[in-house]
Amino acid sequence: MKLSRVAGALGAEVTDFDVSAVLAKGEGQCIRDLLNEHEVLFFRRQQLRPSEQRDVAALFGPLQTHPAYGTVDNIPEVMLLESTPENPSKIEVWHSDMTFRQHPPSVTVLKGITIPKVGGDTLFASMTAAYEGLSDGMKRYLEPLVAVHDFSQGFKESIAEPGGRERLADALANNPPVRHNVIQTHPETGKKVIFVNALFTSHIEGVSALESTEILSFLYKHAVLPEYTCRFNWAVDSLVLWDNRSTQHKPVNDFLPAHRALHRVVSEGDRPY
Repeated sequence: MKLSRVAGALGAEVTDFDVSAVLAKGEGQCIRDLLNEHEVLFFRRQQLRPSEQRDVAALFGPLQTHPAYGTVDNIPEVMLLESTPENPSKIEVWHSDMTFRQHPPSVTVLKGITIPKVGGDTLFASMTAAYEGLSDGMKRYLEPLVAVHDFSQGFKESIAEPGGRERLADALANNPPVRHNVIQTHPETGKKVIFVNALFTSHIEGVSALESTEILSFLYKHAVLPEYTCRFNWAVDSLVLWDNRSTQHKPVNDFLPAHRALHRVVSEGDRPY
Protein backbone atom coordinates (compact mmCIF):
# COMPACT_ATOMS: atom_id res chain seq x y z
CA MET A 1 0.00 0.00 0.00
CA LYS A 2 1.18 3.49 -0.87
CA LEU A 3 -0.28 6.67 0.59
CA SER A 4 0.00 10.16 -0.92
CA ARG A 5 -1.45 13.24 0.72
CA VAL A 6 -3.37 15.40 -1.74
CA ALA A 7 -3.62 18.64 0.27
CA GLY A 8 -2.44 20.19 3.49
CA ALA A 9 -5.68 20.01 5.46
CA LEU A 10 -7.18 16.67 4.42
CA GLY A 11 -7.25 13.91 1.85
CA ALA A 12 -4.99 11.02 0.85
CA GLU A 13 -4.86 8.83 -2.25
CA VAL A 14 -4.30 5.16 -1.50
CA THR A 15 -2.66 3.05 -4.24
CA ASP A 16 -1.53 -0.57 -4.51
CA PHE A 17 -4.50 -1.43 -2.32
CA ASP A 18 -7.35 -3.86 -3.06
CA VAL A 19 -10.38 -2.94 -0.96
CA SER A 20 -12.14 -6.24 -1.77
CA ALA A 21 -9.15 -8.18 -0.41
CA VAL A 22 -9.35 -6.24 2.84
CA LEU A 23 -13.02 -7.16 3.06
CA ALA A 24 -12.27 -10.82 2.48
CA LYS A 25 -9.68 -10.80 5.26
CA GLY A 26 -11.84 -8.82 7.65
CA GLU A 27 -9.09 -6.24 8.16
CA GLY A 28 -11.11 -3.07 8.05
CA GLN A 29 -9.37 -1.39 10.99
CA CYS A 30 -6.58 -0.14 8.75
CA ILE A 31 -9.12 1.80 6.64
CA ARG A 32 -10.71 3.24 9.77
CA ASP A 33 -7.32 4.38 11.07
CA LEU A 34 -6.43 6.03 7.77
CA LEU A 35 -9.81 7.78 7.63
CA ASN A 36 -9.41 9.15 11.16
CA GLU A 37 -6.07 10.60 10.12
CA HIS A 38 -6.89 11.97 6.67
CA GLU A 39 -10.72 12.43 6.75
CA VAL A 40 -11.06 11.59 3.03
CA LEU A 41 -9.55 8.59 1.23
CA PHE A 42 -9.33 8.20 -2.56
CA PHE A 43 -8.94 4.83 -4.28
CA ARG A 44 -8.67 4.07 -8.00
CA ARG A 45 -9.61 0.96 -10.01
CA GLN A 46 -11.75 -0.68 -7.35
CA GLN A 47 -14.08 -3.08 -9.17
CA LEU A 48 -16.49 -3.63 -6.32
CA ARG A 49 -19.95 -5.09 -6.76
CA PRO A 50 -22.74 -3.08 -5.09
CA SER A 51 -22.92 -5.69 -2.33
CA GLU A 52 -19.18 -5.29 -1.70
CA GLN A 53 -19.49 -1.51 -1.55
CA ARG A 54 -22.24 -2.02 1.02
CA ASP A 55 -19.87 -4.23 3.02
CA VAL A 56 -17.17 -1.52 2.95
CA ALA A 57 -19.56 0.96 4.54
CA ALA A 58 -20.66 -1.69 7.05
CA LEU A 59 -17.11 -1.72 8.42
CA PHE A 60 -18.05 1.57 10.10
CA GLY A 61 -21.39 0.53 11.60
CA PRO A 62 -25.05 -0.13 10.72
CA LEU A 63 -26.17 1.25 7.37
CA GLN A 64 -28.74 3.93 6.58
CA THR A 65 -31.14 4.28 3.68
CA HIS A 66 -32.29 7.54 2.10
CA PRO A 67 -35.92 8.64 1.81
CA ALA A 68 -35.55 10.40 -1.56
CA TYR A 69 -33.09 8.37 -3.68
CA GLY A 70 -33.47 5.25 -5.78
CA THR A 71 -31.47 2.11 -5.03
CA VAL A 72 -29.32 -0.40 -6.90
CA ASP A 73 -29.75 -4.17 -7.47
CA ASN A 74 -32.57 -4.34 -4.92
CA ILE A 75 -30.08 -3.47 -2.19
CA PRO A 76 -31.83 -0.71 -0.20
CA GLU A 77 -28.60 0.63 1.32
CA VAL A 78 -26.93 1.26 -2.06
CA MET A 79 -28.28 4.56 -3.37
CA LEU A 80 -28.15 5.69 -6.98
CA LEU A 81 -27.04 9.29 -7.47
CA GLU A 82 -27.66 10.01 -11.13
CA SER A 83 -27.70 13.10 -13.30
CA THR A 84 -29.12 12.90 -16.83
CA PRO A 85 -30.03 15.49 -19.46
CA GLU A 86 -33.68 14.93 -18.60
CA ASN A 87 -33.17 15.05 -14.82
CA PRO A 88 -29.96 16.97 -14.03
CA SER A 89 -28.48 17.10 -10.55
CA LYS A 90 -30.01 19.80 -8.36
CA ILE A 91 -27.43 19.87 -5.57
CA GLU A 92 -24.34 22.03 -5.96
CA VAL A 93 -23.75 23.38 -2.48
CA TRP A 94 -21.35 22.55 0.34
CA HIS A 95 -22.86 20.08 2.81
CA SER A 96 -22.47 17.06 5.03
CA ASP A 97 -24.72 14.13 4.19
CA MET A 98 -28.11 13.74 5.83
CA THR A 99 -27.60 16.01 8.83
CA PHE A 100 -31.40 16.23 8.98
CA ARG A 101 -31.21 12.92 10.89
CA GLN A 102 -30.79 12.59 14.65
CA HIS A 103 -27.94 10.21 13.81
CA PRO A 104 -26.30 11.54 10.63
CA PRO A 105 -24.00 9.19 8.74
CA SER A 106 -20.53 8.63 10.14
CA VAL A 107 -18.92 7.58 6.86
CA THR A 108 -19.97 7.88 3.21
CA VAL A 109 -18.67 5.48 0.54
CA LEU A 110 -19.12 6.73 -3.05
CA LYS A 111 -18.17 4.84 -6.23
CA GLY A 112 -17.90 6.13 -9.79
CA ILE A 113 -20.08 4.20 -12.26
CA THR A 114 -20.72 6.46 -15.27
CA ILE A 115 -18.34 9.40 -15.42
CA PRO A 116 -18.44 12.31 -17.89
CA LYS A 117 -15.39 12.95 -20.03
CA VAL A 118 -14.97 16.44 -18.62
CA GLY A 119 -15.92 17.98 -15.28
CA GLY A 120 -17.85 16.57 -12.36
CA ASP A 121 -15.15 16.86 -9.69
CA THR A 122 -16.02 16.79 -6.00
CA LEU A 123 -14.58 19.27 -3.49
CA PHE A 124 -13.99 18.37 0.15
CA ALA A 125 -13.37 20.57 3.20
CA SER A 126 -12.08 19.70 6.66
CA MET A 127 -14.32 20.95 9.44
CA THR A 128 -11.54 20.03 11.86
CA ALA A 129 -9.12 22.42 10.18
CA ALA A 130 -11.86 25.03 9.86
CA TYR A 131 -12.55 24.88 13.60
CA GLU A 132 -8.86 25.14 14.41
CA GLY A 133 -8.72 28.23 12.17
CA LEU A 134 -11.26 30.12 14.30
CA SER A 135 -10.16 32.68 16.85
CA ASP A 136 -10.37 31.66 20.50
CA GLY A 137 -13.12 34.21 21.06
CA MET A 138 -15.23 32.84 18.21
CA LYS A 139 -14.73 29.28 19.48
CA ARG A 140 -16.06 30.31 22.91
CA TYR A 141 -19.03 32.11 21.35
CA LEU A 142 -20.03 29.17 19.14
CA GLU A 143 -19.55 26.43 21.74
CA PRO A 144 -23.02 26.63 23.40
CA LEU A 145 -25.00 27.33 20.22
CA VAL A 146 -27.50 24.85 18.76
CA ALA A 147 -28.59 24.77 15.10
CA VAL A 148 -31.67 23.28 13.46
CA HIS A 149 -31.24 20.97 10.44
CA ASP A 150 -34.21 20.39 8.14
CA PHE A 151 -34.86 17.83 5.38
CA SER A 152 -37.35 20.15 3.70
CA GLN A 153 -34.70 22.85 3.26
CA GLY A 154 -32.26 20.49 1.58
CA PHE A 155 -34.86 19.20 -0.87
CA LYS A 156 -36.87 22.37 -1.41
CA GLU A 157 -36.31 22.31 -5.18
CA SER A 158 -37.59 18.74 -5.45
CA ILE A 159 -40.54 19.57 -3.19
CA ALA A 160 -41.41 22.57 -5.41
CA GLU A 161 -41.61 20.42 -8.55
CA PRO A 162 -45.08 19.40 -9.79
CA GLY A 163 -46.12 16.52 -7.54
CA GLY A 164 -42.93 16.85 -5.50
CA ARG A 165 -44.57 17.37 -2.13
CA GLU A 166 -46.81 14.38 -2.70
CA ARG A 167 -43.89 12.20 -3.87
CA LEU A 168 -41.85 13.14 -0.80
CA ALA A 169 -44.75 13.18 1.66
CA ASP A 170 -43.47 10.18 3.63
CA ALA A 171 -39.92 11.56 3.74
CA LEU A 172 -41.22 14.90 5.05
CA ALA A 173 -43.37 13.21 7.67
CA ASN A 174 -40.60 10.88 8.83
CA ASN A 175 -37.85 13.52 8.97
CA PRO A 176 -38.93 16.47 11.12
CA PRO A 177 -36.33 19.14 11.91
CA VAL A 178 -33.60 18.11 14.36
CA ARG A 179 -31.19 20.00 16.64
CA HIS A 180 -27.40 19.63 16.58
CA ASN A 181 -24.72 21.56 18.42
CA VAL A 182 -22.89 24.00 16.16
CA ILE A 183 -19.56 22.70 17.50
CA GLN A 184 -19.22 18.92 17.81
CA THR A 185 -16.61 16.60 19.26
CA HIS A 186 -15.56 13.78 16.94
CA PRO A 187 -16.32 10.52 18.80
CA GLU A 188 -13.12 8.76 17.68
CA THR A 189 -10.46 11.46 17.38
CA GLY A 190 -11.77 13.74 20.14
CA LYS A 191 -11.18 16.77 17.91
CA LYS A 192 -13.65 19.66 17.67
CA VAL A 193 -15.41 20.30 14.35
CA ILE A 194 -17.85 22.83 12.88
CA PHE A 195 -21.20 21.13 12.28
CA VAL A 196 -23.43 23.38 10.18
CA ASN A 197 -23.91 23.32 6.42
CA ALA A 198 -25.65 25.44 3.82
CA LEU A 199 -27.84 22.62 2.50
CA PHE A 200 -29.62 21.43 5.64
CA THR A 201 -29.02 23.97 8.44
CA SER A 202 -32.01 26.31 8.65
CA HIS A 203 -31.15 28.53 11.63
CA ILE A 204 -29.48 28.85 15.00
CA GLU A 205 -31.69 28.74 18.06
CA GLY A 206 -31.79 31.38 20.75
CA VAL A 207 -30.67 34.34 18.64
CA SER A 208 -32.47 36.75 16.33
CA ALA A 209 -33.07 35.81 12.70
CA LEU A 210 -30.55 38.44 11.61
CA GLU A 211 -27.90 37.20 14.03
CA SER A 212 -28.51 33.61 12.96
CA THR A 213 -28.14 34.55 9.29
CA GLU A 214 -24.91 36.44 9.91
CA ILE A 215 -23.34 33.69 12.04
CA LEU A 216 -24.18 31.00 9.52
CA SER A 217 -23.04 33.14 6.60
CA PHE A 218 -19.66 33.61 8.26
CA LEU A 219 -19.30 29.90 9.08
CA TYR A 220 -20.25 28.81 5.55
CA LYS A 221 -17.58 31.09 4.09
CA HIS A 222 -14.93 30.30 6.68
CA ALA A 223 -15.44 26.52 6.53
CA VAL A 224 -14.57 26.27 2.84
CA LEU A 225 -11.58 28.59 2.60
CA PRO A 226 -9.15 27.12 0.05
CA GLU A 227 -6.61 26.13 2.70
CA TYR A 228 -9.16 23.74 4.27
CA THR A 229 -10.09 21.96 1.02
CA CYS A 230 -9.04 19.37 -1.55
CA ARG A 231 -10.45 18.26 -4.91
CA PHE A 232 -11.03 14.88 -6.55
CA ASN A 233 -11.33 14.10 -10.25
CA TRP A 234 -13.53 11.05 -10.84
CA ALA A 235 -12.96 8.04 -13.06
CA VAL A 236 -14.92 4.83 -13.49
CA ASP A 237 -14.34 2.53 -10.47
CA SER A 238 -12.95 5.34 -8.33
CA LEU A 239 -13.94 4.86 -4.70
CA VAL A 240 -14.02 7.65 -2.14
CA LEU A 241 -14.55 7.30 1.59
CA TRP A 242 -15.09 10.37 3.73
CA ASP A 243 -15.79 11.06 7.36
CA ASN A 244 -19.17 12.77 7.31
CA ARG A 245 -18.73 13.90 10.91
CA SER A 246 -15.72 16.09 10.16
CA THR A 247 -15.98 17.08 6.49
CA GLN A 248 -18.20 18.82 3.99
CA HIS A 249 -18.25 18.21 0.26
CA LYS A 250 -19.55 19.92 -2.85
CA PRO A 251 -20.29 18.35 -6.24
CA VAL A 252 -19.27 20.53 -9.18
CA ASN A 253 -21.98 20.36 -11.82
CA ASP A 254 -19.84 21.61 -14.69
CA PHE A 255 -20.45 18.42 -16.68
CA LEU A 256 -24.11 19.05 -17.53
CA PRO A 257 -25.88 17.89 -19.62
CA ALA A 258 -23.65 14.78 -19.69
CA HIS A 259 -24.72 11.62 -17.90
CA ARG A 260 -23.17 10.77 -14.53
CA ALA A 261 -23.99 7.96 -12.12
CA LEU A 262 -22.53 7.19 -8.69
CA HIS A 263 -23.37 4.55 -6.10
CA ARG A 264 -23.48 5.71 -2.48
CA VAL A 265 -23.65 3.86 0.84
CA VAL A 266 -23.59 5.51 4.27
CA SER A 267 -23.05 4.10 7.73
CA GLU A 268 -25.04 5.39 10.67
CA GLY A 269 -23.20 7.56 13.14
CA ASP A 270 -23.65 8.32 16.79
CA ARG A 271 -25.84 11.22 17.74
CA PRO A 272 -23.54 14.26 17.42
CA TYR A 273 -22.30 15.81 20.65
